[in-house]
Amino acid sequence: MKSTVSLQIDTDTLLRLISQLKLRGGTQDLSEVVTSAIELWLREQSKLAAGNDPASVRGYQWKTLFLPDGTELRSWSYGEYNYARVVGDEIIHKGRSVSPNQFAQAFARSFRNAWMDLYIKRPEDKQFKNAGRLRQELAEQAARPVVAMPAAPDTPITALLAALQQKLQAPPPPAEPPPRPRDTTPGEGWTSPERRKFRFRLEDVAFE
Repeated sequence: MKSTVSLQIDTDTLLRLISQLKLRGGTQDLSEVVTSAIELWLREQSKLAAGNDPASVRGYQWKTLFLPDGTELRSWSYGEYNYARVVGDEIIHKGRSVSPNQFAQAFARSFRNAWMDLYIKRPEDKQFKNAGRLRQELAEQAARPVVAMPAAPDTPITALLAALQQKLQAPPPPAEPPPRPRDTTPGEGWTSPERRKFRFRLEDVAFE
């Protein structure tokens, strides 16, 4: 049996997580979802080079196509391949910083379209792929509509979401007014000798 520990999660983050679960459906167990998210993050971290912080990734931005540090560029000219590499924020070819178009024209005797002529291999790629094809795939992915998942039926998660939202949005109950102090001022004749001397029972007075 696996051991578990408790984690503190910001209330706003928890509400957003529950709301997303309600939209997407599927598992409604918060522990399973949090565990899956952590495992996904660990898998993505394992793909990065040691000391490579995703927040500070360097590379060359070619129009809509980002070439991270370490990307290789290849062209074919007159029976041989020519190579360049992204180093930091520049494309380096034979020790000189060049643009994709300059690299494509370096060995050509006529004008060449860099998108058609160059092939790209990023650090996570297993093989070279045409730059124009990569740009087209990126455009298709951006234009792809986001399909909303149908809402899941009422479950403990949706009930928890409703309860949390109601609790956060409900106004505080009005404060109860303090009790009025008891009036102990003696009435007229209350302290007279006759009042203290004679006592009557209610039933005697009622049936006289």
